[in-house]
Amino acid sequence: MIGLLLQIFWCFFVIGLFNFGGGGAMISLIQNQIVEVHGWLTEGAFTDIVAISQTTPGPIGINCATYVGYQVMHDAGYSNLLATIGSASATVAVVLPSFIIFFVLMRAFNRFHDDPRFTTVMSGLKPAVAGLIFAAAVILCFHITMDGMVPQISVIAENFPDWKSWLLFAGAFIVTFFFKANPIYVILAGGILGLILY
Repeated sequence: MIGLLLQIFWCFFVIGLFNFGGGGAMISLIQNQIVEVHGWLTEGAFTDIVAISQTTPGPIGINCATYVGYQVMHDAGYSNLLATIGSASATVAVVLPSFIIFFVLMRAFNRFHDDPRFTTVMSGLKPAVAGLIFAAAVILCFHITMDGMVPQISVIAENFPDWKSWLLFAGAFIVTFFFKANPIYVILAGGILGLILY
């Protein structure tokens, strides 16, 4: 039990340490560690967690860590109390690096915020964050493996089981991207249509 708790803590501490750009950018890091490296959850289960984390109040990365910590301990056969401890462990671990880095960077920012090199570094981080968020979206939709130098791309069937899921995906994309619909209304409409269609 202690070993698994420490694994969860360390896993999310590393994720928190190397995350830049908020929760959306964190999703691809969490997916890599949870699904691919440790094999704690399936792609479908992870996608469900991301969906729940998006629709509940609070930052998606922290919500995701909280849920994953609980689920991993629960799936390992531990009680609800120990699963809750796993949840707390993941949550504390993912935010702890931010607190440490924040205090260090605030001192540096006060000294160097007018330095052109600092501005250059910050300008480089912005497109990297956009790339991480795009990577998270791709990871949730497609499974990509390499066959030598040729990428093999397949749709994750658990996330798009039928034509109705593709229709919901396309509709949400169109109204958000082209018509700039409020994401809250898109989420509510998706939930209602999910209840009706499934």
